[in-house]
Amino acid sequence: MKYDVIVIGGGPSGLMAAIAAGEKGLKVLLADKGEKLGRKLAISGGGRCNVTNRLSIDEIIKHIPGNGRFLYSAFSVFNNEDIIVFFEKLGIQLKEEDHGRMFPVNNKAQSVVDALISKLKDLNVTIFTNSPVADVEYENGRTAGVRFKDGQYFSADAIVIAVGGKSVPHTGSTGDGYAWAKKAGHTITDLFPTEVPITSDEEFIKNKTLQGLSLRDADLSVLNPKGKSLITHKMDMIFTHFGISGPAVLRCSQFVVKAMKKWNLPRVTMMLDALPDKNKEELFQDIMKEVKDEPKKAIKNALKGLLPERYLHFLLEKNEIGLQEQGGTISHEKLRAFASLCKDFRFTVNGTQPLEKAFVTGGGVSVKEIHPKEMASKFMDGLYFCGEILDIHGYTGGYNITSALVTGRLAGQNAALYSKSQKMNSY
Repeated sequence: MKYDVIVIGGGPSGLMAAIAAGEKGLKVLLADKGEKLGRKLAISGGGRCNVTNRLSIDEIIKHIPGNGRFLYSAFSVFNNEDIIVFFEKLGIQLKEEDHGRMFPVNNKAQSVVDALISKLKDLNVTIFTNSPVADVEYENGRTAGVRFKDGQYFSADAIVIAVGGKSVPHTGSTGDGYAWAKKAGHTITDLFPTEVPITSDEEFIKNKTLQGLSLRDADLSVLNPKGKSLITHKMDMIFTHFGISGPAVLRCSQFVVKAMKKWNLPRVTMMLDALPDKNKEELFQDIMKEVKDEPKKAIKNALKGLLPERYLHFLLEKNEIGLQEQGGTISHEKLRAFASLCKDFRFTVNGTQPLEKAFVTGGGVSVKEIHPKEMASKFMDGLYFCGEILDIHGYTGGYNITSALVTGRLAGQNAALYSKSQKMNSY
């Protein structure tokens, strides 16, 4: 049996690709190996589905440190504002939250998935679930068809590979597409976890001294071997039994991976500034004022409220200041050193949790081998890629999903146009 376009993968980019192809009035098949479409969408944004981000295009590109610039051409055709209009036409009203994140007004990710599936049905797109693909077949430099694991074979003029990366494998992203891309001549860049918790074997982590402690709006930096910051993120973080996690940590994680690889290091140093809104001198003067006002007060009480209690005690002890020592008896040097440590606590990390635990896969099909306005393969006619299988990765906050929906839209539209051109040529 023949289809005009076959889309493999029912995640955000695959759903969007199948809709875009279906809107051209073609015979489209969407195949997914899982029993439900949109499994990753349904759990995204903590089950609320952060469908896109309303920041400017330049800001969005900045938040996609992995080849975001490749998307400039795509955004000129279909962008984040178009995504918002697209969902509102499907009956999903959106609202804007902090940092430009867009969520459905009802806070239900499932309603987003349901609206997309309902649109596919309106367009008469054929949907196969529980249908793992065994292989994508090519003949004479163009796509030929798709062979399923149950032995069925369907030919197609155009094929869109939207099977995701290797992160969050329980949603079906297990890296199946890389082999089909390689077979078509594509390079797969090194895969690595991004947006993933970071591990450390420092004593204070092993002893669980700070386990469960959260810091709000801290500056967290990854340092190069010379002690210069590679990246700094000011967000919340949490100490865990294996290392550190939370939004600031997830954003720093890919820089830890890259630094370890670039300089061949077993460990990387990170720097934590728990009070980024004051400089060292201001902080020292504030501490001196507290101590002078009540010199007989135990230092742990004099400085109460400066930092979360456990972190305050931890840093005081690191500076060999007894918690019960009277503030007035502590030398200025020690208090200055303590102020420095509040601003610059360094510790080493030895990697991240594995790719399976990551929210996003770094690496994938090299974007140098993809036409940026069509998402078409430069090597194989009729072959299109979209979503996380491409070597594009962003921070959490609606950036990856924006990339998936935009590349999906272009891949589906252009696969349909290619299929139509094939039909014209055969008449």
